[in-house]
Amino acid sequence: MSFQHRLGQDVFERIEARVRTAMAARGLDGLLTDDPDDVAHLTGFFHHPCERPVAVFLAPDGEVVLLVPELEVDHAQDQRARARLVSYAEYPGVESPFAALFPVPPTGRLGVTTQITRHREALLGRGSGRTDWEPTDLLVGVRAVKEPEEVVLHREAARITDLMLAAGVQLVRDAVAAGGALPSEAELARHVGAVGVEEMYSTHDGVVVVSFLAGGLVYAAENSVRPHGLPSGYRLQPGDTFMLSLGCAVGGRFVEGERTFVLGEPGPDQRRYHDAVRDAQAEGSRAIGPGVRCDDSNARCLAVLREAGLGEFLRHRQGHGIGLGMHEPPWLEDGDDTVLQPGMIVSNEPGLYVPGHAGYRISDSVLVTASGAEPLTSFPRSLDDCVVPL
Repeated sequence: MSFQHRLGQDVFERIEARVRTAMAARGLDGLLTDDPDDVAHLTGFFHHPCERPVAVFLAPDGEVVLLVPELEVDHAQDQRARARLVSYAEYPGVESPFAALFPVPPTGRLGVTTQITRHREALLGRGSGRTDWEPTDLLVGVRAVKEPEEVVLHREAARITDLMLAAGVQLVRDAVAAGGALPSEAELARHVGAVGVEEMYSTHDGVVVVSFLAGGLVYAAENSVRPHGLPSGYRLQPGDTFMLSLGCAVGGRFVEGERTFVLGEPGPDQRRYHDAVRDAQAEGSRAIGPGVRCDDSNARCLAVLREAGLGEFLRHRQGHGIGLGMHEPPWLEDGDDTVLQPGMIVSNEPGLYVPGHAGYRISDSVLVTASGAEPLTSFPRSLDDCVVPL
């Protein structure tokens, strides 16, 4: 039997129940969101975000209503969106698209996602006949804790991410064995992305296509000093440090896995930097667990690099939440006192970036469990396992 991307209706019922419990705790009678990831989380409807509003309204009477443009109605029906569908003809139209949601002005205390733009907020006010919508981030907290079925999707994304990492290394190994030109960053990125996508379409049913399905960032030598640098035409050279920063989304649920490799026998500096990041990542994994504050986990992780005398090469936090978005709350960083809970998934990705040389980063997507933390990605992390011999 092939792997299924789509979640059952019972999962959405549990998610809605958790959202309504959070609404009751904040005294909200209704809640509206137009965030595409929130829409997918609440109804199972994935769409291409554009200027045409798509929104979900959790009505005070207990109904879940999905607003879509007319051209998306059959798309939502095909995905079996768990909501009553209402539609508008086209955007911008003569009246606000949100008017289709509210033939009668809604009553009660109503919340709206803090992600809504000022323009959409104005359209909502016109369409609902109300301007007193209360901004709320309560969906952030609900989305952070995954249902067991969502964790299954993340685990499969981790398996494919490990597969892509192995495929990237094998491409380099094969090029070394052939004795010809080594692959460029762009060629490596294209290859690993194709491996991930092919694995999904050959072994999965109901593939959910999101903006980023499989692939990632690939960079070598000085290019890897920029943490989010994009793949270029640079070809790997003997002695290079190179990074595969990869990930994919299964059922819309993301995972990332990143490893740093050395092409040939590592020099003393390469070993020092890689070992320091590996030690920090190991401490970060030990720091993550239920009841731990995000800022405390971050401090423990990055202290390893600072105590090694490498603090000047730090450029970012320990990590971030991951789910329907590749980056989402909570943030493993100073200033975020969110307490980690079982069912959360966060990245654990300390890095060093040495100007004129290279960057070093090791990342796993980590599930917070009742007793600690479980890395979902499992590709080897030590430098000895991340050397490509020449």
